[in-house]
Amino acid sequence: MKLKSKVLTGLENFIDDPPDYLADMNLGLLCNPASVNSKLVHTSKTINKLFPNKLKALFSPQHGFYADKQDNMIESNNSKERNLKIPIFSLYSKTRVATKEMFDLIDCLIIDLQDVGCRVYTFIYTISFCLEKAAEYNKKVIILDKPNPIGGIDVEGNLLENEFKSFVGRFPIPMRHGMTVGEIASFFNKTFNINCDLEIIKLKGWDRKMYFSDTDLDWILPSPNLPTPASCMVYPGQVIFEGTNISEGRGTTLPFEFFGAPYIDSYEIADKISNKIEGAYLRPVKFEPVAGKWNNQTCNGFQIHFINQETFKPYKTSLVLLQEIIRLYKNDFKFKSPPYEYEYNKLPMDLILGSKKLRLQIENMENIDKIEESWQKPLNNFNKISKKFYLYD
Repeated sequence: MKLKSKVLTGLENFIDDPPDYLADMNLGLLCNPASVNSKLVHTSKTINKLFPNKLKALFSPQHGFYADKQDNMIESNNSKERNLKIPIFSLYSKTRVATKEMFDLIDCLIIDLQDVGCRVYTFIYTISFCLEKAAEYNKKVIILDKPNPIGGIDVEGNLLENEFKSFVGRFPIPMRHGMTVGEIASFFNKTFNINCDLEIIKLKGWDRKMYFSDTDLDWILPSPNLPTPASCMVYPGQVIFEGTNISEGRGTTLPFEFFGAPYIDSYEIADKISNKIEGAYLRPVKFEPVAGKWNNQTCNGFQIHFINQETFKPYKTSLVLLQEIIRLYKNDFKFKSPPYEYEYNKLPMDLILGSKKLRLQIENMENIDKIEESWQKPLNNFNKISKKFYLYD
């Protein structure tokens, strides 16, 4: 049995050596339920203990401060934290950008969020907007770094095209970016000339080869449909089914690990793609979502079991599956119509893929291996730039 490595998050290192200058600052905290220390104490309580009465405002990303909101475009309202009696500002509500009135309460914004290493996961864009506003209003930002749960070596996918910028993709990065939340925030800050006063409190004991299962950290789901590290591992691929009438497993106990629809035949698909999938086994299943697409209807589909994290390519795997479903069930399969993440005109699938061209290539049955080859040069260029911001070997 592989021994787990002891990893100290940015929060733990912040607790061990809190910056003295914060004692003279009013503080804000961008966080959610996954913002906890090794004893599972919430970061807001920890900061309040370190700097009594200096925490003046809390901020929450998509899914809300309590991560109780299920799906995209389900907003959370501003509220008040019951114990600290300070405001909680939702950054996934009427606005997804902090206002001057919010930032007037603070001198420094501390960010403690668990990212999942995928372009379409909105937390990194909430952070990017905060960096922009902090630069505009002359505020400092500190990020308490956390591990990338799907590792820091493998980078996969096409780069987002500017035409398809949205809240599930603001910058030209690949679907699986291979960076920690601190690294990608630094990348955004410098590469796109945000130039915020940004400080990263680093991890200790984490290296790029590590997946979340290699650490001794407790997994606290950062959003309702990523309950386990395994769901994160498949997410960079399975998230594309949000743009279709295929259930991505919402409303089941294994979201993103399960996917399917009533009209597909799991065994027919398995026969067609068995030699195209690396590092994973697709186990045919039937499931009934209790919410979301096909709720209370029996879906035929699969559970994805990755058997080799090093060779498993979640994005390519799901593109192969999508193409085969379109090929076999073109009369039943449908792309989802807008709106999606506050974009009311463009096709959700194009926003998720970051490219209309890629969707058309898949629909036209172009070879997925050749499509993958076509994005290698831009991907290599991204790697050269992003590696300048790596904080860990």
